[in-house]
Amino acid sequence: MRPGTVERFPFPFTSGTFRYSTNVEPAPRPVTTAAGSWGGTVVDVGDSYRDELELRGRILRADPSRCTVLPHMWPACWDALLYLLGELAADHPEAMAFERDGRKCRWRNDLLGVEKTFTIGDRDSLPGGPLRFAGEQVQEDLVLLDQREDELWADAGLVTFAADWSLAFDVGMAFQDVHGPVPPRVHEEGVFTRAERFLMRLQPGQAYRRTNWSMTAGHRLDTSTENAPAWTPERERMIAEAPDGLPERLHLRVEVQHVVRLAPSGAVLFLIRTYLLSLRDLARVPQWRRDLASVLDDLPEDVADYKGLTRFRRAAVDYLRATG
Repeated sequence: MRPGTVERFPFPFTSGTFRYSTNVEPAPRPVTTAAGSWGGTVVDVGDSYRDELELRGRILRADPSRCTVLPHMWPACWDALLYLLGELAADHPEAMAFERDGRKCRWRNDLLGVEKTFTIGDRDSLPGGPLRFAGEQVQEDLVLLDQREDELWADAGLVTFAADWSLAFDVGMAFQDVHGPVPPRVHEEGVFTRAERFLMRLQPGQAYRRTNWSMTAGHRLDTSTENAPAWTPERERMIAEAPDGLPERLHLRVEVQHVVRLAPSGAVLFLIRTYLLSLRDLARVPQWRRDLASVLDDLPEDVADYKGLTRFRRAAVDYLRATG
């Protein structure tokens, strides 16, 4: 575990219960937790910055479909790149700089040893395109939502760290259809209808965030549908192994999801930053240990099944309550 992992971890619960909700709040805004704090920036450069971007590069080289852009979304991709580079430079002036003169831009990232000049709108000046370059500078997965016909459409993205879904499958789908697999109760309660209406009311430059969570076996960021042949057998093996090792293998997986209305395209940029913390490390924080045990114990069966927790949640609860 890298130093600061626990202190900066975005623990998603404020009590011992969980139910699906939009749980949206303005961003950025620091959040104090029982172990430290998080949330002071929209784009988070963490201790694993270089490692995660190297992993992303390997995934993209092996499967270029992880970055997919429908033709009408190229202007939004340039907007996303300019927004993200501006955020990085503002938050890390000691290591990054972004200069723009009309359509001409210059980017420097000392953390990665990158210096690049490019011209907005000229894809030849950025081999791979603006969204690919953006994804090489930030740890977040990126999805761009187009607004038309009184709906949002997931029409572009760069996603290498998906949690059991596929960008290549979802691209071009309406917002409501993308979220079709969630438990029926969530749709019946209108959670995603309210979320979509909220997103469509965003004004240019506005940024909001929410958290989402699940659990996974192993410290694996890429649990996409495409990569299921690798991670599914590994998960089954880890769960089946001796229970004494479960606290090291099981991880709470938290996504901090930001949404930003871009200008001038009007697209909505959806950022997904994924954090993993083993059950053993999490249990070192008494409040987290108590809250997660209560959440897992109280979780409705359909939600536990959707999140893939059914096979190991009892063992996790027993461990958390027996620790400390």
